[in-house]
Amino acid sequence: MSVTTILVLLLIGVAAGFASGFVGVGGGIIIVPALVFFLGYTQHMAQGTSLALMLPPIGALGFYNYYKSGNTNITAALIIAAAFVAGAYFGSKISISMDQRLVKKIFGAVMMLAAAKLLFSK
Repeated sequence: MSVTTILVLLLIGVAAGFASGFVGVGGGIIIVPALVFFLGYTQHMAQGTSLALMLPPIGALGFYNYYKSGNTNITAALIIAAAFVAGAYFGSKISISMDQRLVKKIFGAVMMLAAAKLLFSK
């Protein structure tokens, strides 16, 4: 792996970590497009790489700051986490079986819908 690639990966990680800690978004919303655009990863490779890096304890420090300030619902987080495991398993199985061009379009559409909701909500 080249020094340039390592630097790009470090910048992607810092940007995704900052966005995650700052606004609570999943790092994948930054990481996946950045890996595809800047490093030429396939959509499937970018998604798999993003999921691999988010294994615990990635969010531990961000969570800790929100927890300290009383801004965490632990019960809700545990319920979502349990369902997330099943969703991630089946979602990845389906995604891997699909053509990556379609997956890329679906990913883009989800990002646009999320952005529109944030931009136009009260």
